[in-house]
Amino acid sequence: MEHGEDVIAELTADHREVDDLFEQFDNAAPGSSARKRLLDALTIELVRHSVAEEEHLYPAVRDHLENGGMLADKEIADHLRVEQLLKELEGREPDDTDFDRLVHELRTEVTAHVEDEENQLFPQLRDGVHPYVLESLGRKVREAKKTAPTRAHPMAPSTPPANKLLAPGLGLVDRVRDYVTGRGR
Repeated sequence: MEHGEDVIAELTADHREVDDLFEQFDNAAPGSSARKRLLDALTIELVRHSVAEEEHLYPAVRDHLENGGMLADKEIADHLRVEQLLKELEGREPDDTDFDRLVHELRTEVTAHVEDEENQLFPQLRDGVHPYVLESLGRKVREAKKTAPTRAHPMAPSTPPANKLLAPGLGLVDRVRDYVTGRGR
C-alpha cells in the first residue's frame, strides 16, 4: 500500500498500521486463532518495513546526518531485537504459555523503536535532508517492501550491499511459503 510522498510519511503510515494490528491483537480472545493470524500480519508488516529501512533509510541516515552512523547502528540493533522476538514467536501457538508474554515484549520493543524514530530520527531527517531526497527515498522504500521477506531472518545481513542482494530472494521464498500455507490471508 502506498502511504505518502516522502519516506517519513511512508514509514509513519506503516507505524500506524502496526499500532492498529497490535490493537486488534489486544481485542482478540486469548489463545484464539485470530491472535495467530494477527501475529502473522504483524510479522509481515514489521519485516517488510525493517528491510526497506535497512536497504534505503539507514544508508541515507549515514550519508546525510551528523552522527548518522551511530544513529543507523542503533536503529539496526533495535530491528535485530524485534526480528529475534518474531523468530521466537514463529514456532509458537496462541495457547502456548509464553505466547502473550513474547507478544508483549515485541510490542514494547516496537513501541520504543517507533517513538525513537518519530521523535528523534524523523525530525532530524526533515531538517537535514532535502525534500527531493526524502521523496526519492519514499519511492525506494515502497518498492523495497514489494519484494521484501515476510518472515523474520535475524541472521540475514542488515546493511548494503548484502541485504539488497539477498532480501528479494528471501522475499520470494517467504511469499511462496506463505502462499502454500495460507499465511497472511
